Amino acid sequence: MQTLANWDGGPGPWILFFPLIWAAVVVGAVTVLRRTVWRGRGGPWRPVDPRSAGEAPIAVLGRRFASGEIDEDEYWRRLSVLEEHFGRLGKGDAA
Repeated sequence: MQTLANWDGGPGPWILFFPLIWAAVVVGAVTVLRRTVWRGRGGPWRPVDPRSAGEAPIAVLGRRFASGEIDEDEYWRRLSVLEEHFGRLGKGDAA
């Protein structure tokens, strides 16, 4: 009876490497998918949501005011809008 792993004219023990190669390809593909797509990182073209980065909207507003990007009137106007939409922010209250 002839077998695939027969030394006489068959592929020999090298046939065992093909499943290992396919296993390495599958493990590599799963690793790449887990590090990119499945974690939600679509790439640098996706906009960054400040809340997902751990920064609350009130903190972003305060940082922009402190850096001079917006003036005091703009700060108070936006703060009132944030309080309208999210409730009272600040003094230890959760957003």
